Amino acid sequence: MGIRKLKPTTPGQRHKIIGAFDKITASTPEKSLVTGKKRTGGRNNTGKMTMRYIGGGHKQKYRLIDFKRNKDGIPATVKSIEYDPNRTSRIALLYYADGAKSYIVAPNGLEVGQTVMSGTQATPEIGNSLPMQQIPVGTIIHNIELRPGQGAKLVRSAGAFAQLTSREGDYAIIKMPSGETRKILSTCKATIGSVGNSDHALEKSGKAGRSRWLGRRPRNRGVVMNPVDHPMGGGEGRASGGHPRSRTGLYAKGLKTRAPKKHSSKYIIERRKK
Repeated sequence: MGIRKLKPTTPGQRHKIIGAFDKITASTPEKSLVTGKKRTGGRNNTGKMTMRYIGGGHKQKYRLIDFKRNKDGIPATVKSIEYDPNRTSRIALLYYADGAKSYIVAPNGLEVGQTVMSGTQATPEIGNSLPMQQIPVGTIIHNIELRPGQGAKLVRSAGAFAQLTSREGDYAIIKMPSGETRKILSTCKATIGSVGNSDHALEKSGKAGRSRWLGRRPRNRGVVMNPVDHPMGGGEGRASGGHPRSRTGLYAKGLKTRAPKKHSSKYIIERRKK
């Protein structure tokens, strides 16, 4: 992938760094795998605003991504690499040998014309999805399931990857992108390789308007509000506002909000780094 730094012909272009679209091979999505996407503007079913700073944005179509990869033993050819406005990574269109089509999150190094497969008989090569009991220890993986057959829930964003470090009985030990080490059932599937478009982290929007295109409205800080609006509001002049906290009064820095008896805590071997 690569990035493009633009010449400062306008104030918005001056600091703008955007991803290059050189690896993208198709400009229109597969019609059978696209559905409508409705915007809420941050409002619930009664029309009341429940989430602030949401609204506007460019019209988008939702691409149906196959996170389950349950067509085991059927080879699929990569037809195209496409842009997806709903995620940071690129997506790949697969044509299966039985005539089916599906989208997957495109891993790093996946090329058009390549063959991928899922299931127990698949080899541990880039783009193949197989149970973690079949994956060699030390392999870089992404699109990890938490429960067998549930579909990938972890490590799906651009440039992300986890590592299968060891096995303990029925469990695989995974080192997550956050630094957390945890157990996941070995029968859960994962895809080989890291998620593509790793240069996404280097992008800079360059102007406020790009946030508006993404449907994000201006967000004002609690410190500039009045005491009636926010716990950090008020004060004479430019007051700092005291300890950082949320609108509801919860401390924003340092307060542990994880439930102490959460069921999944027993699967976490080492917590993520602060």
